[in-house]
Amino acid sequence: MKRVAVVAVTALAVATLVAPAQARQPDKVAESQAEYVVLYKEGATGARQAVEAAGGTIVKENTAVGVATVTTTNAGFAAAARSSSAIEGVVHNRPIGSVPDSARASAAVRKAIEARAVEKEGHGARASGERGTPGRGAEPLAELQWDMKQIRATADGAHRYQQGRKDVLVGVLDTGVDGSHPDIAPNFNAALSRNFTLDIPVDANGAEVDGPCEAEPDRSCEDPADVDENDHGTHVASSIASPVNRLGVAGVAPKVSIVNLRAGQDSGYFFLQPSVDALTYAGDHGIDVVNMSYYIDPWLFNCTDNPADSAADRAEQATVIKAAQRALDYAHRRGVTLVAAAGNQAADYTKTYTDTGSPNFASVPGEAPYERTIPPSCVSMPAEAENVISVSSLGVSKRKSYFSSYGNGFVDVSAPGGDVYDTPDNTRDVTKATLSAYPESLARARGELNADGTPNVDYVVRDCNGSVCGYYQYLQGTSMAAPRAAGVAALIVSRFGQHDRRHGGRTLAPAVVEAALKASATRTSCPDPRAFTYTRHLPNGTTVTATHVCEGSRLRNGFYGFGTVDALRAVR
Repeated sequence: MKRVAVVAVTALAVATLVAPAQARQPDKVAESQAEYVVLYKEGATGARQAVEAAGGTIVKENTAVGVATVTTTNAGFAAAARSSSAIEGVVHNRPIGSVPDSARASAAVRKAIEARAVEKEGHGARASGERGTPGRGAEPLAELQWDMKQIRATADGAHRYQQGRKDVLVGVLDTGVDGSHPDIAPNFNAALSRNFTLDIPVDANGAEVDGPCEAEPDRSCEDPADVDENDHGTHVASSIASPVNRLGVAGVAPKVSIVNLRAGQDSGYFFLQPSVDALTYAGDHGIDVVNMSYYIDPWLFNCTDNPADSAADRAEQATVIKAAQRALDYAHRRGVTLVAAAGNQAADYTKTYTDTGSPNFASVPGEAPYERTIPPSCVSMPAEAENVISVSSLGVSKRKSYFSSYGNGFVDVSAPGGDVYDTPDNTRDVTKATLSAYPESLARARGELNADGTPNVDYVVRDCNGSVCGYYQYLQGTSMAAPRAAGVAALIVSRFGQHDRRHGGRTLAPAVVEAALKASATRTSCPDPRAFTYTRHLPNGTTVTATHVCEGSRLRNGFYGFGTVDALRAVR
């Protein structure tokens, strides 16, 4: 999940995004102008009038869940709006302004980058080679996909019986999807794909976030719906549905369709409004499964009564919980199975936790992370939301990954997401991460390719079929585990779904999909002893140890949930 920790609401009406249907292009405005997300109170009238009376201008409105994006120059807008009986809550969305020439990464941005590093922990280790010797019907890089073997999503496993159906739609709520990647393009549904974000040049402290819009190829703050300038979303999409096409890898469900529902920034942040819009869009357009490998920024955990937080921060976090849950409920009621990454904090979510990284984005000048004691009553969204399937990560030996968060009653299922230290001598091996598609444009921009197109780093792999070449990279994280569970969910819809009379294609009630996913999972007991100690010998010579305690029974426990997803059992 993003920054790896990300991991990353009741309907009022048919989902409608008003003015315009997706992200809006920002006008040139004064730097003192700010943007908010306003949650309307359910059943109340006069919310729009209350926003205007508080000095706000509505620039976008999601009537499905009662959420509006509002701009204002009134410094007291939030307090004025919250005082209205028609308003449930107000959340800072982002500052509005231009990038100063001297903008540099702030502490919050650096922390975001550092936290994401667990996904690329293995980079710099020696890979064992590009191509394996594929078995009959397998893709050229199948031998490098230990993860697919673990859940039997292979040519001689689940794919003998079910590879998915094109009319089953999987929405990827992420940083975007490279729809031109040759190992994604055959299954990429461009017509339904949308981008619900705008690039954010800087935060409120003037630090660069996504960078100047003028640096984009089209000089616009709104990226097309078929690009990924981060790499995270493309890896996720490939894990779910890279096709069987004699190139590179195959996903868990290689014949389902991928829909890019971009909710994440280029920088890896995921904010409330894009998440809400993407979820309601999924509910209205027949999306069968969505993958959410992130948490909603800027709070890793949202608390409504934490004494460490100010009253305004508590109110903001309560609004995040309510608005996100409304959108999740809206999608769930309309047939969308919801899958999320459990998070990479190596934390037991059912126990008290110390959070030092929130808020990780400066919405107002001077805002910075601070230390908070987090009780179990606080929630990370969407992983701890109702009706969401939370997925922990496993390594090649089937142990819980050293970084994966856990908790008995929190984790629903487990899936392979990689663990580069899951080796006999506890040293780092990049091939123990997971291999999926990587945008060529990013590999070139990052200097990871030679002039002839061959990789010059060990964590990038190239595979060619004639003149067509695809690039792939090793990543680890619960962000990688969740799409493998989402892929199995898509196979279940493909196998058992019925005709969808509203949208065409297939449909299967999310409760049925979740039950089938759990019932077909391989039950796995806690380790013996239950207190499992991870040892990592880092490349710099340092040795790090950590002990995680697994609670629960073989039927359900904090490391594996109801078990490890099994694609073959799910479709037989």
